[in-house]
Amino acid sequence: MIIDFHSHVKISKKSSFSPTYFIEMMKEAKENGLTALAMTEHFNTTRFFDVYDFLDEQYPYINHYYDIDGLKLFPGMEVDVKEGGHILLIGERRVIKEIRGQLDFHIEDENFLSFEQLMKLVSHYELLKIGAHPFRASTPLARNVWKESLRQLDAFDLNGKDLYAKGIESCEQELRILADELNMPVIGGSDTHQFLQYGSIVNKMEKECSTIDELKQEIKEGNFDIVIHPALYLKVKSASLVKKFMKKYLESKSVTILR
Repeated sequence: MIIDFHSHVKISKKSSFSPTYFIEMMKEAKENGLTALAMTEHFNTTRFFDVYDFLDEQYPYINHYYDIDGLKLFPGMEVDVKEGGHILLIGERRVIKEIRGQLDFHIEDENFLSFEQLMKLVSHYELLKIGAHPFRASTPLARNVWKESLRQLDAFDLNGKDLYAKGIESCEQELRILADELNMPVIGGSDTHQFLQYGSIVNKMEKECSTIDELKQEIKEGNFDIVIHPALYLKVKSASLVKKFMKKYLESKSVTILR
């Protein structure tokens, strides 16, 4: 199984969910060799549940994933914590919807839960919990949360955007030092919002997983390889430029409609 653990299906938080864009994204993911994705849309994105309403209407849900014409799409979301950092939560759709409902009053910056509060909230759910881009300058989770507390996570995210911004060697080395110190695994996440970024970093897993428990077990046992695409810089830069112009267009269109 070739899986990306950090992927979005909207171009930005402020944009509306577009079924046409979603279908195009899934098509491109498959064409880039992916057989599975974790859909980690931002928990405070505009009309979060529109995504799930569409998926529930259009695609079968099997075990713990949506079957998107042969591609496994595992539900999830990316949650901000008060200290400054993002946590990827990947789980069964009922679980993701339920947790998101409990976060209704915590979607604004001033109301974000602390890391410990979030961990307590999700402690009784079966989830894959990943520290997203732990050393990103804007959201340095690893610098803002006590290291021992980070052991509550299942893995850290070696992030496509950060590999591009910091350089592959220095970014990977920084994260591996932290992971080794805490004896925790590292997984790859492209952080894709625009499809050109798919395939920049993937995880080749030995087992074809269908449940969250299976994913967690394979990660814990290290039964996977992270593969960084030789054209990562081109993929991320191209996607970033396209995303920038798409955001401007979509946000200006929204303003026009509101007027």
